Amino acid sequence: MTGQPDFAELRLSYVPDKLCVELKSFKLYLWSFRDEGAYHEAVTNQILDYIVSSLEPRHVKLEIDFNIRGGIRTVVQVNYHKDPTAGAA
Repeated sequence: MTGQPDFAELRLSYVPDKLCVELKSFKLYLWSFRDEGAYHEAVTNQILDYIVSSLEPRHVKLEIDFNIRGGIRTVVQVNYHKDPTAGAA
């Protein structure tokens, strides 16, 4: 929110169902955050929500390790597990 750039290391692990992500497309999606001001937790949740809504994976683990800012290191981790009973008749 300060207008200063943030840098981070993103670790994504997922178990696809019917679809998977093409890495170049995912990289371009991540680049869309370059000029946006947002909180670390909000960005992490937004990326997870996009992956889940686009790919409908079985499982996702996303961890973003943001560079130290003001002496504070931020690591945000989110998980998603598809409900195995979803869609069952």
